[in-house]
Amino acid sequence: MRPTAYPFSAIVGQSEMKLALLLAAVDWRLGVLLRGDKGSGKTTTARGLAALLPAPARFINLPIGATEDRLLGGLHLERTLKGDPVLKPGLLAEAHGGVLYVDEVNLLPSHLGDALLDTAVSGIHVVEREGFSATHSAEFVLLGSMNPEEGSLRPQLLDRFALSVTVCAPPDPAERQLVIERRIAFERDTVQFASEWSQAQQALQSQIASARASLGCITCSSDMMGHISFTICEHSVQSLRADLAVVRAAIAYAALTDDTCVEVQHVDAVLPLVLAHRTRASGRSSFTPPPPPTQPQQSKPESQSETGGQEAPKRVHERIFSPSEVKTPTLDSRFSAGAKRGDSASADGCDCGPIIGTRQSDFPVEFDLRATLSHALRETGGLQPRVEDLHERVRKPRTGTRYLFVIDSSGSHAAQQRMRLVKGAISSLLTRSFKREDEVAMIVFRGTSAQVILEPTQVLPDALAALEYLPTGGRTPLAAALDRARGYLTPATLLILLTDGRANIPLHGGDPWQETLDAAQLMSCNAIVVDTETAAQRLGQCEELAKMLGARYLSLEELAQSENVLIAVEPLKPLAQGA
Repeated sequence: MRPTAYPFSAIVGQSEMKLALLLAAVDWRLGVLLRGDKGSGKTTTARGLAALLPAPARFINLPIGATEDRLLGGLHLERTLKGDPVLKPGLLAEAHGGVLYVDEVNLLPSHLGDALLDTAVSGIHVVEREGFSATHSAEFVLLGSMNPEEGSLRPQLLDRFALSVTVCAPPDPAERQLVIERRIAFERDTVQFASEWSQAQQALQSQIASARASLGCITCSSDMMGHISFTICEHSVQSLRADLAVVRAAIAYAALTDDTCVEVQHVDAVLPLVLAHRTRASGRSSFTPPPPPTQPQQSKPESQSETGGQEAPKRVHERIFSPSEVKTPTLDSRFSAGAKRGDSASADGCDCGPIIGTRQSDFPVEFDLRATLSHALRETGGLQPRVEDLHERVRKPRTGTRYLFVIDSSGSHAAQQRMRLVKGAISSLLTRSFKREDEVAMIVFRGTSAQVILEPTQVLPDALAALEYLPTGGRTPLAAALDRARGYLTPATLLILLTDGRANIPLHGGDPWQETLDAAQLMSCNAIVVDTETAAQRLGQCEELAKMLGARYLSLEELAQSENVLIAVEPLKPLAQGA
């Protein structure tokens, strides 16, 4: 028994999300990506959409731990063992005519994501397993959701979604209250609540059905297509999928509004949905440029100061140093296959990487029928498998590493242009170590606080751009940086801290260095501490910090002179005790 879906028409606010989903309901080729914080209504709204589609329309929820056979289809086990081998349809075939929803789509294994999006574009799914082949219709509304804090989606897959919406919980107290009141009413009496919204639901259903029927009659003139392409080029979007998405979405919107041709207002309404994930200005990049450096100003005479005769506060002079060329080692992160890169990635069930072989198992986690029957036939001459014939699939671990760089950009790194070497080292570490499934995040500390300048992303150029524009200057709030970094730690995170250890800004008003050690003691992660102190005036505090973190200690000079060294990062060790 499936739970009753919350009525789509009862959703409060979220006009952009509802528009994108209605457009997808009219034209199933308009896949939608919903990006936003947890608890903002993404899943509730997605479930409600299926009830508006022409019956029968199923809502298929693709779990992160789904196997290839479950998604794509495979041999029907029971019938094959009875001598009647046939293919069993997967979720792609089951979703035909309905909605296929992928929660946390950014955590879906790459090989499954590729197959899913290829089918979503063509509407036809071909499954080939164990010498059998079958073709299924697979015209479904593809909805994906993700929390950007869990990491980004690969650019190649991101571009496959025609529309994208950033979903946020309403900031207005009155609107939030209305959301809660409707939800409580729905939970207390589902039937009565559905009855109250039935008229609005039927109106939406009729609007969608009418729009679908007229979709093929909506015209888009050559001049309008030229306007669309010109606008896309103005936003420096290279992919032709953007142009196609605007045309299809504008036609669907015209059909929804009962117009006969595409006009400028239709294009203007859908453009933000198409460009939201394709342009940096609209938020595709997870790199947030830091504030520009403060320009030095001439000091006024004390009698003419703006503070009424008191000494004006000193302004920090910040500079931007370009990275120098540095050759560093390659980092080899050896996390377990069950480690989670993102907080909501499932570590249960089988590993969902590509299949690389089979092995005999009395209790197979993922049963491999072909290998089992082959072994039975070879050993007994028949197709009746025994326990000793059972085989399971072996998959390549899919866990990527989250490289979390915590970078000291305080004024001490301006001496002898030390920051050039720091930036060059980080750039080299990333270039040499970053792999397809990995992601990187960056936290910078200077002045009085720590700032996240790069949310977790798999787009390496964003990380390099963040380094390029990183200013240097101010004091060293090291404790604040470690406290901020704790929120980005996962079992598959490698923390790389680059600092001279000269903490001089407290987090809670106490001793800055002791608070730094206290913050380090609360952290449990694989870590490398890179000591950026100059040899002339060494305090040696980074070694103490590395011991508290249970981290590997390296000086910046050692890191920059180890080009041909492979630094192996083993799975998490017990947390160091004491200072």
